[in-house]
Amino acid sequence: MPSLTTAPRPPSAALAVLALAIGGFGIGTTEFVAMGILPEVAADFDASIPAAGYMISGYALGVVVGAPLLTALGARVDRKALLIALMAMFTLGNVAAALAPTFSTLMAARVFTGLPHGTFFGIGSVVAAGLVPAHKRAQAISMMMVGLSVANIIGVPLATAAAQTVGWRSTYWMVTAVGLVTLVALAAFVPRTPTSPHTTMRSELGALKRPQVWLALATGAVGFGGMFASYSYIAPMMTEVAGLEAAAVPLVLAVYGVGMTAGNLLGGRLADYRLMASMYGSLAAIIVLLALFFVTAHHPVTAVATVFGVGLAGSALVPALQTRLIDVAPGAPSLAAALNHSALNLANASGAWLGGLVIAAGYGYTSPNLVGAVLAVLGLGLIVASGLLDRRAPAAAGPRAPVPSAAP
Repeated sequence: MPSLTTAPRPPSAALAVLALAIGGFGIGTTEFVAMGILPEVAADFDASIPAAGYMISGYALGVVVGAPLLTALGARVDRKALLIALMAMFTLGNVAAALAPTFSTLMAARVFTGLPHGTFFGIGSVVAAGLVPAHKRAQAISMMMVGLSVANIIGVPLATAAAQTVGWRSTYWMVTAVGLVTLVALAAFVPRTPTSPHTTMRSELGALKRPQVWLALATGAVGFGGMFASYSYIAPMMTEVAGLEAAAVPLVLAVYGVGMTAGNLLGGRLADYRLMASMYGSLAAIIVLLALFFVTAHHPVTAVATVFGVGLAGSALVPALQTRLIDVAPGAPSLAAALNHSALNLANASGAWLGGLVIAAGYGYTSPNLVGAVLAVLGLGLIVASGLLDRRAPAAAGPRAPVPSAAP
C-alpha cells in the first residue's frame, strides 16, 4: 500500500492550479503588453513615449490600491466566489480599455483593470498552497504564477504583433477572451475554499503591525522596481539602441517570457530549499545583469541574451517573496500575499516613472538600466536587514503559516 506522503495529488488540485494559471496568463498579458505597444498607443493619441508610459504606472497604481482594499473587503467571502468576482472585474476593465476613446479614458480603464490583480494572485496563491504539502508551497505558488510568465512567451508577443498589424485595441479584446475562459475554468475546477470564521477585516489588517511584513513588502517595491525601470522601455531600447526592427520586438518579449518562466519555476524550488538565500541571490543577479545591460544593449545578440537573464533573475524572486510574506503574517495570509503584488506593482509604477524621467532628461534609452541596478541594490539591503532581524529575534519572523485547505 503506498504511503500518504507519496500518493499523487488528486486531479482536481492540478485542474484548480491550471484554472488559476489561465487567469494569471490573462493578467500577465494585460500588465506586460503595455510595454510592447507603447509606440502604437503614443502614436494613436499623439503622445510621447514617456507620457504613454504612464498607462503602465496607472495599471500598477490600481494594483497598489486594489490589493489591500479588495482583500480586506473580501475577508469573509468564500475564496472561490471572490476569485470569480475579481476575474469578472478584470474582464470588464479590458473591455473598457479596448473601447477607450481618449488617453484619459484608457488610463482610467487601466487603473480599474489593475484593481483586482493583487487580490487575485494573493487569494490564488493561498488556495494553491493549500492544495499541496507544506514543504511544496513555494512550488505550488510558482506553478500558479507560471501563467503570468507564459504570458510573456505567448500572450505578450502575440498581442504586440496584433497591435502592430491591426491596432493596439485588439490586444485588449484578446485578453477579454482569456478572461471569459478563466471565469468558466474557475467555476468548474477551483474547489470551494471557505475562510476561517475568525478571519475578519481587522484580523487581516493586523498583519501590517509586523516589521517583517513591511521589510518584505519594501524589498519587492524597491528591489523589483529595478527590473521594471529597464523592462518598461524595452521596445524603444531594442529598436533605437540595439538596432532591431520593430517586427523583432515580439520575439524579444518572448525571450524575456522564457526567462521569466524558467526563473519562476527555479525560484519556487530554491525558495522551498533555502528561502532567504534565494532572495539574496536573485537580487544580486538583478544588480549584475542590469549593470551589464547598460553596455550589452548596444548589440542585438548581447541585448537579447541579457533580456533573458533579467527575466530569469527577476521572476526567481517572486515566489520567494510570496512565501516569505505568508510566513511573516500568520493569521493573515491572504492580505500578505495580495500585498506582495501591491508592492511589485508599486515597483512597476515607480520603475516606469523613474526610467521615463532619465530618458526625458536626455540620458538615453539605456539609462533606466542603471536606475534599475541602484534600486536592486537598495532592495538587497532591505532583505539583508530582514534576515539580520530574523537572527536577532527569530520569533519576529513567525512560524510557517498554516494555509487553509480547500473544501471538497
